[in-house]
Amino acid sequence: MIVVKIGSSTVTDRAGGTDEGVVWHLCDEIAALLADGRRVVVVTSGAIAAGWSALGGGDERPTDPAVLQAVSAVGQSRLMRTWDDGLARHGLLGGQVLLAPLDFVHRQQYLHARGTLDHLLDLGVVPVVNENDAVADEEIRFGDNDRLSALVAHLVGAELLVLLTDTAGLHTADPRQVAEASLIEEVVEIDARLEEVAGGPGTVEGSGGMASKLAAAKIATWSGVPTVIADGKRRGVLQAAVAGEAGAGTVFRARPRRIPARKLWIAFALGAAGALVVDEGARQALVEGGRSLLPAGVVAVHGSFEPEQAVEIVGPDGAVFAKGLVRHPSSRGGEWIGRRSEELPEDLTHEVVHRDDLVVLVPASNLDR
Repeated sequence: MIVVKIGSSTVTDRAGGTDEGVVWHLCDEIAALLADGRRVVVVTSGAIAAGWSALGGGDERPTDPAVLQAVSAVGQSRLMRTWDDGLARHGLLGGQVLLAPLDFVHRQQYLHARGTLDHLLDLGVVPVVNENDAVADEEIRFGDNDRLSALVAHLVGAELLVLLTDTAGLHTADPRQVAEASLIEEVVEIDARLEEVAGGPGTVEGSGGMASKLAAAKIATWSGVPTVIADGKRRGVLQAAVAGEAGAGTVFRARPRRIPARKLWIAFALGAAGALVVDEGARQALVEGGRSLLPAGVVAVHGSFEPEQAVEIVGPDGAVFAKGLVRHPSSRGGEWIGRRSEELPEDLTHEVVHRDDLVVLVPASNLDR
């Protein structure tokens, strides 16, 4: 199973519309993979760009979220038509699947989404996935299709995620600004240095850029799916990525241990409403012992949050090392910060963050000794 994500900068032509030539040549490559017995799921961006072009928009796209949602509704059918036409040239059918973040949070919806994709694949259909931009809640959305594609890769148990963009992969510096920048061909562990290299958003058409692709690679590799970032307009790019050819792009090796979809969502998709600063004993218990965070280990609280919101967990050195869903409100911090279980009010649970709702973001070996 291969999940292929195509960014707006790749599927959009110079006029701002959908680049039929690029989509069709990718359909050629997808057909070749299917002929080799592979299953392929496509995650495509470009609905807003296609809609804005169809509406006769200029260089300056609207920024109002409600307007962008309306524009995406116009563009989605046009984007899908291009994929349908490209696949039809090979006697293939595309099936539109629009997903929302809650499809990955609620177990029943998660199973429904996976079931739909599995049935489409069993029918020989190529699922073409996009975020449901037209009705997405601005407060609860993926923000870019890179993250969506990583979650889809986990959802379908993919063996590879290919993120196609407008560069050959991750470079040592921005190749648009530094001529000497060279391609990083392999990454074993995504660290702060790499995230700094990735920088910010890429093009006007897209919402992500290399930083969001690196975040997606992190999500995928943490869920056991190796990832390749490659040039979507290069001929034969999918075959090269699947074959593991040297220089096909930047290859990110998967972690040996997968984490559940819900914890992926907590770690990488939910915004943090605040932070909990803990002592060294609590940090050791969370990282090495797999324990829940108890009030006694919390020394300070930053931000304002309610139960079930995401919070970062910070060690004595000021570094974030975990993230989780908090069970106590910050407004009642005086009643639980630093207190033992027997000292808590009866209506507060013994855990500030339960281990089932907690994700450790660094390996135990990274703890300061």
